[in-house]
Amino acid sequence: MEFRTWEPVYEAILDDFGYPRDGDERACDRFVELLGDDRTYDPASLGLDGAAVAVAGAGPSLESEADRAADADVVLAASTAADRLRAEGVAIDCMVTDLDKNADAGRELTAAGTPVVAHAHGDNIPALETHIPAYDSEFVVPTTQAAPASPVRNYGGFTDGDRAAFFADQFGAASLVFPGWDFEDPSVTAEKRQKLRWAERLLRWLEQRRGERFDVLDGRRDDIEPVATD
Repeated sequence: MEFRTWEPVYEAILDDFGYPRDGDERACDRFVELLGDDRTYDPASLGLDGAAVAVAGAGPSLESEADRAADADVVLAASTAADRLRAEGVAIDCMVTDLDKNADAGRELTAAGTPVVAHAHGDNIPALETHIPAYDSEFVVPTTQAAPASPVRNYGGFTDGDRAAFFADQFGAASLVFPGWDFEDPSVTAEKRQKLRWAERLLRWLEQRRGERFDVLDGRRDDIEPVATD
């Protein structure tokens, strides 16, 4: 995903939520500072190219769909889906997180040699400062939703789950499945529900870009507002 392609969508997200762009930019800059000259993880080493990839969400259905993750070549787990899949005996290959819930799991994973895609945004600078120094940077993939600044990258996406999907696409995944995704989860807050609507829109955009149909969107496509990209 080139940033010039992502930027109009990013600006629409900022406008919809009322988020300030400079907050994301400060977070990106702080991430760069925290990493310094440390080496970070090369996502090409993850084996996504040509792989069947499970992008596991942290919705209520995850445990009942854990077998779909286990059957994939590569498992990308969004946030707490990492802990829950491991509790089900499903190994994960990468965790995708903005450090808002189970950041200690990211520390344990990087220490064990499992990569973590760690995300910087406007309101998680304190979390970055607390957790990133404790992570093994050689297994950290640093990301931003703003303009990237090396070694922090932007592969597209907004929530942990859809960022994982865009990440898989960036590195050549052949197919994507989505265990643990529940767009109609009644337990979430209004803001989280709004984020889920954006995740849905972004996945629809991604499947159109890929020429693929994601089963998680079956029965929903006609009601999904298209993403404006220019």
